[in-house]
Amino acid sequence: MPLDLLAVPPDRADAIRALAADLRPGLALALSTHINADGDGCGSEAALSHLLAQRGIDCRIVNPTPWPTMFRFLLGGPVVDRSADGAAALRDIDALMVVDISDVKRLGALADPVRALPVPRFCIDHHLPSDEPPAIAPRLVADTTASATGELVFDLAQVLDLEIDSAAATALYVALLTDTGGFRFSNTTPRVHAIAAQLLARGVDPETMYRRVYASVSPGRLRLLAEALQTLGVDEAAGLSWISLGAGATERYGVTSEELDGVVEHPRSIAGTRLALFFRDLGHGKVKLSFRSAGNVDVNALAREFGGGGHAKASGALVVGSLEEVQGRVLAAARAHLARTPRETPPVSDAVPVAAR
Repeated sequence: MPLDLLAVPPDRADAIRALAADLRPGLALALSTHINADGDGCGSEAALSHLLAQRGIDCRIVNPTPWPTMFRFLLGGPVVDRSADGAAALRDIDALMVVDISDVKRLGALADPVRALPVPRFCIDHHLPSDEPPAIAPRLVADTTASATGELVFDLAQVLDLEIDSAAATALYVALLTDTGGFRFSNTTPRVHAIAAQLLARGVDPETMYRRVYASVSPGRLRLLAEALQTLGVDEAAGLSWISLGAGATERYGVTSEELDGVVEHPRSIAGTRLALFFRDLGHGKVKLSFRSAGNVDVNALAREFGGGGHAKASGALVVGSLEEVQGRVLAAARAHLARTPRETPPVSDAVPVAAR
């Protein structure tokens, strides 16, 4: 009998049912995600707005940073963005649902207001657990085996028998597409392809999605990328590659922070690279780090050394210090981390064999 790839794992289904017990009709629910929201966060929020409207739930999106320009096509209808109102948009809600976050601190300026909320807090996420999750069971659906938070939202629709119309399907497709790197990263499972097929059958056009997400960059983004690539450093012996961007670069080229998504993939694409880094000087003595890995290198463990975190193959951190100082510290730690991680033999690609899933 063929494997039913769309079947919701039992533990995941139980967690969804437990969470849904508190999602009553008439609820005023705020949705939020991490600072500098990505496609998975935005897609999951937009999809939930469409899906929960079927249960008579009034959703509003309240993110700690502005809704990204590239995902504005997901707004409209029941997808209402109140992020510009900040914490004031949380004052008259009945509950909060946080998506794509395992740590309250990732809510940035909203972290303290959220901690002080007297209302129930829910969470749907696929990251590794942290010391301060936004919610705990039974209001938590967390599964690190999910390819994206959008996969868990798709499962919520299945378990609760909610209709995935074309708008919800588009939002979910954006979530899956972006968090799997265009279905190229190692979290691209047979199941995520099966889900994507269901979304295509509901009217999603893959070429349109590709152009909206990956082929609509500004000239400034390419000029900024050219500057960053001039800083390329490669330690072939360690399998380490990195690039950096000085303070004020986004302003000089007229680009937004969201347009930096994917820049770190360029050093990771170098043959023999096991760990890639992108250093971005934010000014005011702060440097934002992006960590990416190939093979068996766990960058989440490395990111946690600097107060960050994320996934085993994709993580981030914000470090206090000058660009030169932070770069020196992080590169030294990265070399030590790689030295502790045995090289895979024979070398393998970033893909995960089907038999290992």
